[in-house]
Amino acid sequence: MEHLSTHIDVVIIGGGPAGLMAAEVLCGQGLNVHLFDAQPSLGRKFLMAGKSGLNLTHGEEVEKFLNRFAASRGALQASLQAFNAQDIQNWAHDLGVETFVGTSGRVFPKDFKAAPLLRAWLRRLRKNGLTVHVRHKWSGWDGDALCFETPQGPAQVTAKAIILALGGASWPSLGSDASWVTPLQNTGTEIAPLRPANCGFDVAWSDHMREKFSGAPLKSVRLSFNGQSANGDVTVTDTGIESGPVYPLSATLRDAIERDGSATLLIDVLPDRTVDQIIDALNKPRGKKSMSTHLKRTTKLDGAKAALLRECLDKDTFQDPTRLALSIKAVPLTLTRPRPIEEAISTAGGVRFDAMSADFELIHKPGVFCAGEMMDWEAPTGGYLLSACLATGRCVGDAVLRRLKG
Repeated sequence: MEHLSTHIDVVIIGGGPAGLMAAEVLCGQGLNVHLFDAQPSLGRKFLMAGKSGLNLTHGEEVEKFLNRFAASRGALQASLQAFNAQDIQNWAHDLGVETFVGTSGRVFPKDFKAAPLLRAWLRRLRKNGLTVHVRHKWSGWDGDALCFETPQGPAQVTAKAIILALGGASWPSLGSDASWVTPLQNTGTEIAPLRPANCGFDVAWSDHMREKFSGAPLKSVRLSFNGQSANGDVTVTDTGIESGPVYPLSATLRDAIERDGSATLLIDVLPDRTVDQIIDALNKPRGKKSMSTHLKRTTKLDGAKAALLRECLDKDTFQDPTRLALSIKAVPLTLTRPRPIEEAISTAGGVRFDAMSADFELIHKPGVFCAGEMMDWEAPTGGYLLSACLATGRCVGDAVLRRLKG
């Protein structure tokens, strides 16, 4: 079995944003820092996130930003404030990437791309002395030695400090496969069950709905559940619904389904019109026109929206303008389960905060730190996920630097 240099100061496992930010803190400090990743190249999920426009962080006011992390706010607040949204923008600028704040408050690179930022970042890290090992998959410990599976066979590594930044369980093809769970549980570290977050949901569609409208958008709708609401475009899928306003509600919907077996989401398909306006429109003379034609003519409802009404409402509702208007403002759609975790944008669950110190050092494995999505937190899309990965990576980098530099 190959044994790499015993003079390594810090081993970082995971080449995503959290691991790379930890490396940024440590490189150039006179330390021998080695980063290991199972994939052939670094930052693969980061690049995938950038395909639809890299959302770096969010520019909203601090209190609202911190509340996006819900129950995990207390554990993450110090790191999020130590490396905040403005700090992230400054960091990107230092890499030569200009940013802007969109009308929604989201912060993007001006070219919306992840690849130029990642290339500049890796160049700087290597220039500052980072040693990178790809195709090295971590499998656990043998005593104090870290064990890796490599194309050349098994290898072991020892170091003064270890940072684990291994991601959650979404998009396993990009490296986040949660294979770290068993090795950590074997140390006595408690892991909250991993669950899908920012995900789509299954619906028991009729064959007609599935065959005719899979892939169609429900444009400009408002979703409501349990006192929460979100506006935007929803996509009808072969199995249910996804995208846009579904994601901010996904944690509450998922928890309700786990508790009750299903959840009824209310969809306002005409959020810009009042009930009275819709009633007035529906009460216009119909003549011999079909209800579908009457709906389209008076309310502009057709396509996937009209099909959704037929899917979720009984026939009698269409004969009563008042009842139909009320239903149009709150179409009840039953969700049966979240989509598999492999399809989710992010992951809930992970290493419990009470299994770590305030600096995210494992209580049962001193000298081993965790960062990023592998810890037990979740947040909506909108720059919050990447913000927390970068901030916790910086936090553990600082903690390891203090430890090794005294």
